Amino acid sequence: MPTPFSPPFTASGRSALVQAPPWHYAGWLVNVAFAFEAERAAALLPAGLGRATGQGCVHFADWQFCGADGAELLDPVYAQYRETIVVLEIEGPPGEQRFYCPFIYVDQDISLLRGWLQGWPKKIGQTWVTRSLPIVHPAAASLGQGSRLGASLSVKERRLVDASVTLNGEPGERLGFLRAPTIGAIGWPDLTRPREVPVPRHLRADIVDRVESGWSAGSATLRFHDHPVEELSLLGEVRATQATAGWMGLTVRGAFAA
Repeated sequence: MPTPFSPPFTASGRSALVQAPPWHYAGWLVNVAFAFEAERAAALLPAGLGRATGQGCVHFADWQFCGADGAELLDPVYAQYRETIVVLEIEGPPGEQRFYCPFIYVDQDISLLRGWLQGWPKKIGQTWVTRSLPIVHPAAASLGQGSRLGASLSVKERRLVDASVTLNGEPGERLGFLRAPTIGAIGWPDLTRPREVPVPRHLRADIVDRVESGWSAGSATLRFHDHPVEELSLLGEVRATQATAGWMGLTVRGAFAA
């Protein structure tokens, strides 16, 4: 009899929110790198993990997912979602670049749990991002010089992030988690010991089979808004330094201890 990978723990496991890896992802991403005062990140980084360099990236992503048998592609309400990922560069061992993800927001419960299992601290939020379509048309936002793309994130009906990108027709480089390993934190409270705070473990996803369309470069504007609960504005004023847009795919097999 199969054992469910996640709740609900029914006999068949069919209704489990998340099935076991591998997890295959393909999507459209708009990526905005930014600079900030490095000292401001201290409140967002786990103690002992590393020191912020003052560089980060926001990824606005429109994803499509499937498991090992691809069944989700036939019922896209299980396959599609949008999310906003914030990563901060941290100093690692000499010669090693790493990022840490303090915040990530998604609009799909299945993705939420997959993220928690990998150490991505996902919460529910609403991401909108301009899509580029493979036709020549004023509404297609083709990946050419002068094309303009927008993106935004709202959490609990309050705007948290705004970005705009103007493409310059040049090839771009990998930014953020596309460029270097990204670390997350996983820790679960135990309600049989409610006075004990969980001690997080640091993980990074085991990613294979990456494919990319090539990245189109551009300039950007970026703004983080104050919010009554979310702490992204603790980074203070941010300055967009570069931006890219394009398509990519990857597979997650599991995770490694960071």
